[in-house]
Amino acid sequence: MATLKQPTGQKRLTNVAVVRLKKGGKRFEIACYPNKVVSWRNKVETDIDEVLQTHAVFSNVSKGEMAKTAELKKIFGTDNQTEICLQIIAKGELQVSEKERHAQLESMFKDIATIVSDKCVNPDTNRPYPVTLIETAMKDIHFSVKPTRSTKQQALEVIKQLTETDSINIQRAHMQLKITVPGKDGKKVREKVKKLATTVEQDDFSDDLEMVILVDPGCYREIHDIVVSATKGKGQFEVLNLKHVEEGDEMM
Repeated sequence: MATLKQPTGQKRLTNVAVVRLKKGGKRFEIACYPNKVVSWRNKVETDIDEVLQTHAVFSNVSKGEMAKTAELKKIFGTDNQTEICLQIIAKGELQVSEKERHAQLESMFKDIATIVSDKCVNPDTNRPYPVTLIETAMKDIHFSVKPTRSTKQQALEVIKQLTETDSINIQRAHMQLKITVPGKDGKKVREKVKKLATTVEQDDFSDDLEMVILVDPGCYREIHDIVVSATKGKGQFEVLNLKHVEEGDEMM
């Protein structure tokens, strides 16, 4: 009995996530592992071999039809399949079913709320909000998840929106920093740092300046640069606590 041979130029794959890019009037597709495309775009996954099922460019993944080399070279300027795969995964559209898309958006929504909960507190009690309350607040402001943006970027946008509305009383959890500066530089550093600190917990200026302060994380770099610049690198800058919060979740 004669054996059946798969036609040349065809390679069938199953259980794939397809990323499609239309360019130069042609359609190009790559076959990726499910759930890996977003991880790659968010820089969570950094090994391209964990993302691509094969370093090959298709004209149609579902039919197993490979793209023609001449077309790749003409449209992408190269026939290097891996380089083209990287272009497609960066700029292409992830093909998912409506059910998969809904599940993905729900998962990202919860991830964003988790990041917000982790980074923020109720300023009246200095306690973090439970994730469920953050999700409710996000729905109140009609926040819409963008599947092409990282959850961290979107979490920062949520924080910004929530602080500008009456939906929930919220602020970024403060960082606790310790600064030690030689006496001759202490006065100018002290004045500048006090303007940026939300709370000064320790302010000891005998021989050297020692301060323990709470600051908004957005001021971290500025305070660091003040200490380094004013002391020409002789000052000490220590993070005592990335998130200065009270124990337990805020209840509402």
